[in-house]
Amino acid sequence: MGNCGTREESAVVVSHAQVQLLSEKKQSQSQNRTLSDLGDFEDSRKNALLYTHVIAFTLYELETITKSFRSDYILGEGGFGTVYKGYIDENVRVGLKSLPVAVKVLNKEGLQGHREWLTEVNFLGQLRHPNLVKLIGYCCEDDHRLLVYEFMFRGSLENHLFRKATVPLTWATRMMIALGAAKGLAFLHNAERPVIYRDFKTSNILLDSDYTAKLSDFGLAKAGPQGDETHVSTRVMGTYGYAAPEYVMTGHLTARSDVYSFGVVLLELLTGRKSVDKTRPSKEQNLVDWARPKLNDKRKLLQIIDPRLENQYSVRAAQKACSLAYYCLSQNPKARPLMSDVVETLEPLQCSGGSAGEVSSSLNPKLTGGGAGPFAMGGVPDYRVRHRFSNNVGPGAICRSPNPNCSPGGPAACRVR
Repeated sequence: MGNCGTREESAVVVSHAQVQLLSEKKQSQSQNRTLSDLGDFEDSRKNALLYTHVIAFTLYELETITKSFRSDYILGEGGFGTVYKGYIDENVRVGLKSLPVAVKVLNKEGLQGHREWLTEVNFLGQLRHPNLVKLIGYCCEDDHRLLVYEFMFRGSLENHLFRKATVPLTWATRMMIALGAAKGLAFLHNAERPVIYRDFKTSNILLDSDYTAKLSDFGLAKAGPQGDETHVSTRVMGTYGYAAPEYVMTGHLTARSDVYSFGVVLLELLTGRKSVDKTRPSKEQNLVDWARPKLNDKRKLLQIIDPRLENQYSVRAAQKACSLAYYCLSQNPKARPLMSDVVETLEPLQCSGGSAGEVSSSLNPKLTGGGAGPFAMGGVPDYRVRHRFSNNVGPGAICRSPNPNCSPGGPAACRVR
């Protein structure tokens, strides 16, 4: 499906003043707020910018397209609200083009729902990228807060990885999803005012019809540090199993906190296991604790690769991906790579058309410790990195596919030679 087009002719401009007005209206209605809540609320309001191409829907219009929020229209439910499928067209409002959408109805309880609604409008209203879910519009009537997004046909990465009834994702598709999600995070971190996503996990990575990964649910996103600031101090929020250890311990949030969460998701893609799984033996319940010691051990790392892949992948590519996950999950935040470096590392692991999916036999210099590569930074000596990766790469591992185009979205696979 891709990014659901530009619909400038049907868009309504939401001004900074309008967002402030919505904030003030809700603020006057809420009675039980802590000083911390008010501080976070004011931060969100101050960060509001001028948004274009965002449609202001009425509650009646959104009730119409979801058949009064019928239960059989529910796509999913999360901590911040229920998501329904809908369809907008000229019958909803003259000038709208036909488009399937997802409508999120935020919880009404307390300030939390409104603050997260406002945060999503603030960030997705101004940010556009192929790997971020597109915000089509919003609704703010009385105490109702709704958001309207482009519809993602294949749902969440979580469902594809962990639902037993689904066909296992191929190696090529997993690496394509990892790259797309990494590009989304890199875009946020490199924005004019950096954004820390703070809730990066498989359930927040949505897939379109071509398996393009897009980040969704910006309710916990925070503006990153500026100037001489090294971090943002905030209440610890997120999802257990994905949050960086230093953030959990101190509340100090940085872009490297997102990098850690990315490492957890990459580990889930590699192993097919959940970040936390209480059904497994006690030593295997926490994925990072169980898998990280094996990621830089060439004798053990292939033992943790998802057995559902049935060896249909390049050993060299698996080794590189495992090494990347290892550094993303470093206990020392400064030893983790930047997301832009993660993108650069993942790009050579993609199966591309015209090359029969062959993975280059030469190591990415970012991984070999040569020069100022990201893994040579953050206190990891150059020689140790070079030795570690040179030992991990075996000869002659070529990515082969029965499909000459090696389509990442299709069933093509890369066979171990």
